[in-house]
Amino acid sequence: MKKTRRQSLKSPAAVDTSDNDDVSERIRNTLAAAIGEGALKPGTKILEEAIAEHFGVSRTVVRGALGVLESDHLLERKRNRGTFVAEPTIEQAKSLFEARRKLERLLLELVISRATEEQLDALERLTDEEEHIHQHGDEKSKTVLSGKFHIVLADLAGNPVLTEMLSKVVARLSLVMSLYEEDRKDDCGADHHRMIVAALKSKDLARAQDLMEHHLADIEGRVRLTEGQGDRHTFLAVLENFS
Repeated sequence: MKKTRRQSLKSPAAVDTSDNDDVSERIRNTLAAAIGEGALKPGTKILEEAIAEHFGVSRTVVRGALGVLESDHLLERKRNRGTFVAEPTIEQAKSLFEARRKLERLLLELVISRATEEQLDALERLTDEEEHIHQHGDEKSKTVLSGKFHIVLADLAGNPVLTEMLSKVVARLSLVMSLYEEDRKDDCGADHHRMIVAALKSKDLARAQDLMEHHLADIEGRVRLTEGQGDRHTFLAVLENFS
């Protein structure tokens, strides 16, 4: 009797679904990076048709990707108008800053008890890279690196849930800074980062937390949480697009 060869290939529908999932993730990562780096400003309309054409997928796939970013509060859908880059309110901005302070403080407790000497050495080398970039790098490199220290630091806490929470808060705060920042700077305090690492290496939790509080207060001090400031940045973004 002739044996039937088993088919190991996936059905076309399964392949399509897998491919769509991959493209959806690429769309999300691309838009999130553009928002985080300030290329897509708060209030910018998201062009679904252009995204579908660029990635070679249907608008249904694009809408699925946008839905995830909406749930992360990076985008917002306005009825009969479309999807836009989110514009955090003043109350949301205050809540995000508060959440970040609490998370960073807790993460330092975990880092100081769990991080190895080698991991802290690597974190210290990151501050060296920061200093070099801020002296010699281009504007995009500075923007990308500005929040990297905090995410790498969070990873050392060994709690992926807390790291994810901080990553999402930091991403939303990039919108706050874009909308309300008054005293613009292209760094996130490389000197502060270096001092925080030194405190962690010496197992001085109280000093590390105090330094972090001072560092985050410096960042918050750059914003003016007033409706007028948000409107001003939105209007300036329009002028940049049309001039």
